[in-house]
Amino acid sequence: MSGPRRLVVLGDTLLDRDLVGVCDRLSPEAPVPVIDDPVSRTRPGGAGLAAALAAGDGLRVTLVTALADDEPAREAVAPLARAGVEVVALPGRGATPCKVRVRAGNQSVARLDYGTHGVRPTGPLPPAGLRALAAADAVLVSDYGRGMSGHGPVRRALAALTARTPVVWDPHPRGGSPVAGARLVTPSVAEARGVGGVPGTGLADLTALGRTLLGRWRAVAVAITLGSDGALLVAGDGSPLRVPVPAAARGPGAPSDTCGAGDRFAAAAAGLLAAGALPSEAVTGAVAGASAFVAAGAASGSWSPPSAAPPGAASAADVVGRARARGGVVAATGGCFDLLHAGHVRMLQSARALGDCLVVCLNSDASVRRLKGPGRPLVSAVDRAAVLGGLACVDAVEVFDEDTPERVLARLRPDVWAKGADYAVGDLPEAPLVESWGGQAVVLPYVAGRSTTRLIEEVTRRDSG
Repeated sequence: MSGPRRLVVLGDTLLDRDLVGVCDRLSPEAPVPVIDDPVSRTRPGGAGLAAALAAGDGLRVTLVTALADDEPAREAVAPLARAGVEVVALPGRGATPCKVRVRAGNQSVARLDYGTHGVRPTGPLPPAGLRALAAADAVLVSDYGRGMSGHGPVRRALAALTARTPVVWDPHPRGGSPVAGARLVTPSVAEARGVGGVPGTGLADLTALGRTLLGRWRAVAVAITLGSDGALLVAGDGSPLRVPVPAAARGPGAPSDTCGAGDRFAAAAAGLLAAGALPSEAVTGAVAGASAFVAAGAASGSWSPPSAAPPGAASAADVVGRARARGGVVAATGGCFDLLHAGHVRMLQSARALGDCLVVCLNSDASVRRLKGPGRPLVSAVDRAAVLGGLACVDAVEVFDEDTPERVLARLRPDVWAKGADYAVGDLPEAPLVESWGGQAVVLPYVAGRSTTRLIEEVTRRDSG
């Protein structure tokens, strides 16, 4: 299959608004903070945020949601259209929910909620929604308890899909139960306890809770999200998978803002399942993606989603943005990196030394097959990205599907493009593009005797000997 994977996000769309100002005193009328000169920032919330994040991951996204005819709905939908999200609206009754957070810098001091009951859908799914579901590689149900997940036509359409299409269900305490056969259900630990009622916080307790939910929801797998402790995946009768937060994302204390982390987790998992990943791979990638999202400031930093970020690596767009905000130099390199070896690591370390951050542009599995032949890659893009993302010298990994990474480079516009092996600068096909915005292409020394091809040949020789 060519082109971006198709994801349908189905759920309740909200509008999130932050009023951000400076606080340096208390009010004389009452012991409350005074927020000076607050600036209003809006972004899609709920299913709208999940759709925006998925679109930023390079997926072709359709958002199916009930919309009211009001200004908050228009404010939520307009940026989604700019991000390339197709919005299919069901008619509905009620007002678009709007959450207003009053913030002093990075700290929330109050939240005001409007339209709490939300928009209740009425009528059948529009033909465009049915067509999108039929063509979807995966479906994400982003349930915010406002009525979409319990709407009869919606549930019937989802129940007919689960046998052939991965359905990820991000539940809500006031929402509908997941349809039977959902590939992955992603409750927070508080949501899971509210349904399963299993006490305790130990691994055995959480595993028992996951198994209770598996049976109650008749799901293929349940991933209980644990905040800064990662996630626990329970599927079938086997041992649970405990996925910790990557070491690089752990800070000295809990992050001050986790707004949207659950949407980031669910959208990342759905995108990976759409690409054919196993639930274990999807949850591992989702933990990495959500951790990087929170470390970058979560949804409060900007409504915009990060660019495609494979598991184990932070978002390339976020890494580049932070480096440029500091006046730093952005370095990038690229390749297949199939069977990572010492030559790769030394080249990556040398590339990182050329800048203040390093983005690795990684050939997708299809791209490697075109370049190296039908027997390659030996290691999937998910695993290659995870290994690269675990190196201290790599700040971000971005997978591309073309033969060369010109489209990624044109978007990131690195200051330095470095390649290893026996290239001359004039031989680098990307050099003219990088130089067009004032960047510099550079060749790094080839480490003799280290290559993936030689490793494969040596293994083959020993197996036949």
